[in-house]
Amino acid sequence: MTREWRFYITDMLDFAEKARRYTRGLTQATFVENAMIYDATLRNLELIGEAATHVPAEVRGQCPEVPWRQVIATRNRLIHAYLGIDDDTLWSIIETDLPVLMSALTALLDRVDRLS
Repeated sequence: MTREWRFYITDMLDFAEKARRYTRGLTQATFVENAMIYDATLRNLELIGEAATHVPAEVRGQCPEVPWRQVIATRNRLIHAYLGIDDDTLWSIIETDLPVLMSALTALLDRVDRLS
């Protein structure tokens, strides 16, 4: 049985919320120094990208407000850490990109729910 794509969007939101919750109230320096929070946050960012790969291309194409390619590319960079993980970029993703992504995903789910 194939899982409905909307569940992957919900997963993406859940993973993003975890990453935001884990880092709430931290500075970048504190985040980088705390290996457990750093690793848990990275894992959830990876999972966001993994879930995005399961959203059908036609859905992704209809929702250009979600930066699908960047989300998936970020997952690939994090999974293959041999490319190096830049802490400034990572912190920017957490602080700036995740809230925007969460807003876009929530709007997408709201739009789908209104059409159903």
